[in-house]
Amino acid sequence: MSPEAHSAPRSLAEALRARDDTSLAALLRSRPDLITPVPTDLTQLATRAGTRASVLRALERLDRFALQTAEALAVAPDPASYDTLLGLMAGDAGHETVAGALPRALGTLREQALVWGGNDRLRLVRTARELLAPSPQHPSPTGLGPTVQEATSGMSPGRIQDIVTAAGLPSTHDSVSAVTALTGLFTHRKKMAKLLAGAPEAAREVLSRLAWGPPYGQVTADPAAHLRWLLDRGLLLPTAPGTVVLPREVALHLREGRAHRVPEPLPPAVAPAATHSPQVVDATAAGQAYTALATVEELLKDWDEGGPAVLRAGGLSVRDLKRTAVALDVSEPVAAFWTELAYAAGLIASDGEADERYAATPAYDEWREQPPAERWARLAQAWLTATRTPGLVGGRDAKDRTLSALGPGLDRSAAPEVRHRVLSLLAGLPRGAAPDAESVLARLRWERPLRGARRDSGEDDLRTRLARWTLSEAELLGVTGRGALSAHGRALLGAPPAGGPAGKAGDPAARATEPAGGAPAPGAPAAGLSEPAGPGDKLPVHHHRSSDRLGPLSPAEQAVAGAAAARLLAPLLPEPLDHVLLQADLTAVAPGPLRRPLADVLGVLADVESKGGATVYRFTPASVRRALDAGRTAADLHAFLAEHSRTPVPQPLAYLIDDVARRHGHLRVGAASAYVRCDDDALLNEILADKRAAALRLRRLAPTVLATQSDPATLLEGLRAMGYAPAAESAEGDVLITRAHAHRTPPRTAPEPVPDGPPPPDTTLLAAAIRAIRAGDLAATAPRKAVGEPLTGGELPRTSAADTLATMQAAVLTGDSVWIGYVNADGAASQRVIAPIRVEGGFVTGYDHTADEVRTYPLHRITGVAELADD
Repeated sequence: MSPEAHSAPRSLAEALRARDDTSLAALLRSRPDLITPVPTDLTQLATRAGTRASVLRALERLDRFALQTAEALAVAPDPASYDTLLGLMAGDAGHETVAGALPRALGTLREQALVWGGNDRLRLVRTARELLAPSPQHPSPTGLGPTVQEATSGMSPGRIQDIVTAAGLPSTHDSVSAVTALTGLFTHRKKMAKLLAGAPEAAREVLSRLAWGPPYGQVTADPAAHLRWLLDRGLLLPTAPGTVVLPREVALHLREGRAHRVPEPLPPAVAPAATHSPQVVDATAAGQAYTALATVEELLKDWDEGGPAVLRAGGLSVRDLKRTAVALDVSEPVAAFWTELAYAAGLIASDGEADERYAATPAYDEWREQPPAERWARLAQAWLTATRTPGLVGGRDAKDRTLSALGPGLDRSAAPEVRHRVLSLLAGLPRGAAPDAESVLARLRWERPLRGARRDSGEDDLRTRLARWTLSEAELLGVTGRGALSAHGRALLGAPPAGGPAGKAGDPAARATEPAGGAPAPGAPAAGLSEPAGPGDKLPVHHHRSSDRLGPLSPAEQAVAGAAAARLLAPLLPEPLDHVLLQADLTAVAPGPLRRPLADVLGVLADVESKGGATVYRFTPASVRRALDAGRTAADLHAFLAEHSRTPVPQPLAYLIDDVARRHGHLRVGAASAYVRCDDDALLNEILADKRAAALRLRRLAPTVLATQSDPATLLEGLRAMGYAPAAESAEGDVLITRAHAHRTPPRTAPEPVPDGPPPPDTTLLAAAIRAIRAGDLAATAPRKAVGEPLTGGELPRTSAADTLATMQAAVLTGDSVWIGYVNADGAASQRVIAPIRVEGGFVTGYDHTADEVRTYPLHRITGVAELADD
């Protein structure tokens, strides 16, 4: 037996035991579910890595070529050599690109513990083989069927001998050797070519139809002559009455040895659809970023005194969403996006009252006071990390219920990862290049290929829809401009600055020289989404991450990236103005964004008539009365307009303010239920004579007083609808100033994203976990002297209290390490290797190899102790 055979691992646990700490860290980072909770030893880690849920999750994160490699191993002999695998991937004729990319794919499978063993004995973990191997219930993605041995397992020995004879082979003494001979014939290229040369033309057509799958077909009880020819020679084998299958070995011969019709070793390149000037892209994106800020502010202003009611099941009603869309002058899907964005940023929430409504949060007031660029960065980062998906609004859930904005059921854990990946692909293009959307989708499908019924149906899966929504939402938010990633959008991802390495990474010519998609060497993590960067991947301040390896950032990295994006965006946003242009037609033109105090007062004094590059405000009697109701006087309004207008105050506007102010408060409304009083009895006579006042049911109490059963608010609204300008008064007869009171929710936190499985461990956790696993493995595998009955499996040592104490005291004197069983206060049992330092007061203190530190253990919690073997 060769030395290599002696050192070859016999199990996945042994293969993991032979890895170094760097390799184990790569495994735990790419499959974080294996570290939750931390395994006690490498045997438990191997067991967990082979569970169905964990393996299925790992397979779903493979890129297309790595998955094709795993599928090929699932139909290869177990174990298989590297040459056998290469033949299945590249075919008999060979394929240079496939041969060059295969080490990288195999390295990915090895790193993620889906494949173990040396190149002479490659083994796919059993669970992965069960998931990917062909069966009648679950056809293999390769389109291959069962082997000759599997297909003939229930066949009678006589029938097998007939097939062997018909195929031109000598008869054998048993079925096993007959099946072996038939397999040898089907895998011998020259002999198979000679056999098929004598096949009827119709028989060769049948074989060609079944060659690439599905391999199953139907036959009648009395098959045609060409089918009988195939059945007699075992080129088709019966699996059930009326059903035949093409053996795997025959199909591989017809395919010239290839397991897949089209191997895809390289990712499709993201093709530019158009190229714009970077300055145009940044300016366009900045303009849209300003519009995004204005839209969110308008939404929150509309809900400032209390927004729509919360549905009993949660969320906005369809009617309220339509009203919001009309108020924002956008479509309903876009209104859902802005609403969800404000919610994700923690700016709106439900107030929690009995009559529950949506309203702005206290965080909204803090957000309004920040500089515009910082406000945008907060919105963009909330969008980038949110798992809530506005694109689903209006769709149906699993119970056929409508999904509503701000309601439950909108979280999709894959959303942040897809957004990051789409934008990082854009960052890989040259500056100013807008991608072809279909090429982006094709790249994402390569990085995370579809499996199951939808793989070949052409139906868009969730990830594809998320990618489409990302491209449109990034444009709405101003992360991209004209489809190309902006400079501040690039900074938001932590990507290299313009003109740096990103430009070269996005160059198709440069990318063609890299392994698949810029992937690392064999054994390193796969490219793309196979292994997103974890929070522990700290970045040096003076370095940027490669655009092809961008992933979700840690909170600290997000803060740095957000500040960098805000710095780049700030110079591109228009400076707020402190003036407007008053016009003779009772309008005011704001040629740009206004400073907040000016905008707030003007929003009360006038109505917004149109938006765009310049906002047009219109003054009306109702808007002027609104300002007077808020406590402003006519003199205040005249002084305000004169101070903030670059043009003289037009005479019609001055007359309008004076006229409304002169009539404002001339009528007084109080509670009688309600009354109207006025010093001018002729005006009261005019009101009583007006037919429009009939609904108010007014009656005269005195020459200057009218009373009604209506409440004061209804009376105020009725008189204003008739064209009067009454003012409310208190019980003391003073005019009531009705100011708009902003309604705020109690302090609320932004919704937490729903994680897509356990988060990737950071560097500190990885180091501690690997140290604990190594130490636990040492405790579980360390050779030890027999004490009493031999132990099996993970059984803890059992010794009496006296024996435990004596062994500990002896170890203190000799300085030897011992193996103990320990049960903590929670009842969790573990095995540990310790070097006792002292034993006193019912406690033993020693260096714990498991924790890599000095610890103290109560003797009564130690189940037993055993000395380690001398070697």
